[in-house]
Amino acid sequence: MPEVNEFGQQVGDLVQPEWTPRDRPARIGLIGRYVALEPISTRHVPALQLALGGAQNDDLWTYRPQSAPENESVLADRVDLWMESTENLTWAVVPTGGQPAGMTSLYRIDPETGQVEVAAVIYARSMQRTPATTEATYLLMRYALDGLGYRRFEWKCDSLNEPSRQAALRLGFTYEGRFRNHMVTKGRNRDTDWFSVTSEEWPAVKLALQTWLHPDNFDEQGRQRLAMSDVRARLGG
Repeated sequence: MPEVNEFGQQVGDLVQPEWTPRDRPARIGLIGRYVALEPISTRHVPALQLALGGAQNDDLWTYRPQSAPENESVLADRVDLWMESTENLTWAVVPTGGQPAGMTSLYRIDPETGQVEVAAVIYARSMQRTPATTEATYLLMRYALDGLGYRRFEWKCDSLNEPSRQAALRLGFTYEGRFRNHMVTKGRNRDTDWFSVTSEEWPAVKLALQTWLHPDNFDEQGRQRLAMSDVRARLGG
């Protein structure tokens, strides 16, 4: 039952230990088994343009405010802005032993209340449906929730972006609702779906992610032995 204050009003639980603001995430590299996250740099531009740019990749950018960069110069201009940003952090996603093939970011960083959002996620087709994409988000979650002690990790997406919605649920995020008429993107209305993992939920979510990512869960061809849903069922989640 919620606590009742001296005025007879219900109030939220005390945050224990006594809450203090956390540090902001830093532009550091994060290294996993299948992927590395490297702070975005102009040195990543040639590989990222090859993996994500040009008209042939326009469909990867449908739900982003910008279209696919036409050439390296256009992408380099965007990377310059991302490198200089004091609000958001962007990483190049580099599969182990390969070239940069994706990008991911942390937005809405709020150290005062301990919340942050993974956003602007985009992967080349070669990375999609691989352990690397799961691990990329896991590394950011572990950094924020374990490393920095944040209380809330968010995921938001266009309500019509079904692959992103399913990815959030698969990774263990809880659906919180839909913000209608939330944004205008490329001249079109966007309703936004909100998902989150809280610090209380994180231990169970982390265990499922770690179990699924373990090498024993993949055969010699790199195919999963157990789907994430099967892992959670075995763990009782």
